[in-house]
Amino acid sequence: MKVAILGATGWIGSHIVNEAKSRGHEVIALVRDPSKLMDSQIETRQFDLLNTNVDLAAALQDVEVLISAIGGRAAGNHDLVATTAERVLTELPATAVQRLLWVGGAGSLEVAPNVALVNTPDFPAEYKDEALAMGEALAVFRNSKSPLNWTFVSPAAVIFPGEKQGHYRIGGDQLLQDAEGNSQISVSDYAVAMIDELEQAQYPRQRIGVAY
Repeated sequence: MKVAILGATGWIGSHIVNEAKSRGHEVIALVRDPSKLMDSQIETRQFDLLNTNVDLAAALQDVEVLISAIGGRAAGNHDLVATTAERVLTELPATAVQRLLWVGGAGSLEVAPNVALVNTPDFPAEYKDEALAMGEALAVFRNSKSPLNWTFVSPAAVIFPGEKQGHYRIGGDQLLQDAEGNSQISVSDYAVAMIDELEQAQYPRQRIGVAY
């Protein structure tokens, strides 16, 4: 499959790139600075989300699926998240892109009825702006009438550097926790879950959560 990854040089994005490549997919990295990704097996196309004059359709020529792995933290611009969601919902239906997979946050997952993780007292303050931005993006997807086939993939409350453990669970809007109350997944297994959904397309137009 021909897959473009927006945010390919980021922490999560780079793991998704490697997982997709390892399974034989043709990967295109959409990056602001192509010099940051020196891999002869990956095509790079320059694309700057902050430049609204750049043609998204041209950057996605011949692409079947777009995976977005942006958070706004690197640019210090969390408004970028929801505006990008609006942009892709509007512009992708006019391209050859058939599906969008979105790296979402855990903050909008519910820990109790109508209580989001981001609104709990112990939620880390340094991640709150990004979590709220991802929640806004999720609302954009859910309220949109765009025909685009999207899937919003939230990680566990804790996503950490680590190797594949070879298993994970899939949930819906509720935060997945183990018997000890932990909610976690390695970034490697999150990438596995993302590419599994790329290949299996089991959850169209909905949010899923992945955790151990």
